Parts: sequence; C-alpha cells; structure tokens
Amino acid sequence: MKQRVISGVIIAAAIIGLGAAGSYPLAAAMMICSILAYLELTAVMCAPSRSRNPEKGAKGGPGLPDLIAVPGLLLGILYYAGLMVIEWRYGLVNIPGMIAASDFWTLLAVTADFLFSMCIYVYTFPVRKSSQAAGAVLSFLYTFPMMGFVYRTRNLTHGFVLYLLIFICSSVSDVCALAVGMAVGRHKLAPVLSPKKTIEGGIGGVAGSAAVSCLVALLLKTVEPGTNALIPFLIIGICGSFIGQTGDLAASAIKRNKGIKDYGNLIPGHGGIMDRFDSILFTAPAIYYLSFLLAGRL
Repeated sequence: MKQRVISGVIIAAAIIGLGAAGSYPLAAAMMICSILAYLELTAVMCAPSRSRNPEKGAKGGPGLPDLIAVPGLLLGILYYAGLMVIEWRYGLVNIPGMIAASDFWTLLAVTADFLFSMCIYVYTFPVRKSSQAAGAVLSFLYTFPMMGFVYRTRNLTHGFVLYLLIFICSSVSDVCALAVGMAVGRHKLAPVLSPKKTIEGGIGGVAGSAAVSCLVALLLKTVEPGTNALIPFLIIGICGSFIGQTGDLAASAIKRNKGIKDYGNLIPGHGGIMDRFDSILFTAPAIYYLSFLLAGRL
C-alpha cells in the first residue's frame, strides 16, 4: 500500500506538471507511455495464453516485440511525430484545420498498421496466426491513438481543464466506487471479470465523478466569468466515469483471457502502464469528442 501511495503521488505530480507544460513535453511523455503500453499489450495479445488462474498467473511485461508487432511500434512513434508537426503547423488552437489534420493522420496511421500487420501475417503464414495479427492491430489502436487523445485534448479550448478532467473522472470514479462498494455494495457488477466491483459502487463512482466535475466547472467560472460549463462538465463527469469503468473491465477481460494478473511491474504497487491507465485509454477519447458536442454550451 505504501508503494502504491508513493507511486500515485509521483504520477499525480507528473500529470499536473506535464499538463501545465503541454505541447511537445506532453506529447513526448504520452509517446513513451504509449510505447510501453503497446509492448505490454502485444506481449499478451501476440503470445499464447499463460496460466489459466489469474490470481496465481504470471505477470506480463514489455519485452522484445514479435515481428508482427514491429510495424505498430514504428508507426506509433511516427504517429506522435506527426501530431507534433501538426501542432507546429497550426499552433495550440482549436481550429478546424488542426482537428481535421489530426483526425486524418490518426486514420492513416491505423489503416497503415492494419495493412503492414496483415502483410507480415500473410508472408509468414503459417508461422503466425490470425489471432496474433488481430492482437497486434488491436494493441496499436488501444494504445497509440487512444492515449494520443490525452495530448490532443490538451490542445483544445480550455484544454488544461479538459485534460485534468480525463484524470479526475478516472481517479475520483475509482475512489468513490471503492468507498461506496465497500459501504453498501451488494450486487456484483461483473463477477467473473472483477468479483469485488458492485453495481452500487459503479453508481457511486459515476456520482462522485459528476460532483467533482461540477465543482471544476464552478471553479472555472470564477477564473473565466464568461464560461458556463456546469451542464457540459456534468455530462462529461457522468460519461467519463461510465466509460472509464468500462475501460477498466475491458483491460481485466484481456488479462483473464490470457491468464495473467498484471500487464507488468513498471509502476510499484500499480503494475504496468496498462494496469494504471486502462480507464484513461477509454476516458480520453470520450471527453475529447464530448467537448465538441458540447462546445456551444461552454
């Protein structure tokens, strides 16, 4: 527990510092996290299943990637380089040109990864299986573009606040879900994937995330009196918590299927990058696109 708390404090300080800096330092940090997460995930998705008892199963962890995962690694680095070039071209402003270029670049990277991964699968058949090709493509989509939304959100209008909401929705939701679940939890949410999670805890997580998001909106209004973000941030808090809890369960489902307990041991007390940021990978794109749908109300 002590290691977990210390690691959590260090991570929180890094998140705030990188968010305040934004721009290329944040992009570089997200690229490194994406690379580590990709290596952790491909080590699981592109390899045979391990122990079938996740409680006693081996830990995952990044290693030398299989050949079928190499295109994703190289394209992931290129992906972030492209996002930084787009920022250099358009600047830190929420304008249609920058957004359209980022969306096009993301789609191009995902398409290229699929094509290169399938080429390796075809020309090394039957050494590599279709499940490995699918795992490599899913790992790329799961990590590089999804985590890239953290950096892309920071570049929007009110970007620093929206960036913090990504982590607030995830963290507050986890804490409130745990507290409410321990206090009044009775009905299992996903008994096979996570036996300790309850429906009551999940509702508590959503409520806590919504309440803190509303508080952030009120604080923003004191700093920028012209803003009226209460309803948008309430919606973001609710949706961010729900989708974040889904992301947590999705990462657990993969671990259960592959028979491992953790994706790695890089972060003391937390496991690997995928273990710590599993919900963030779902929350970031949700908040990014919600900010567009609700932009007229800010």
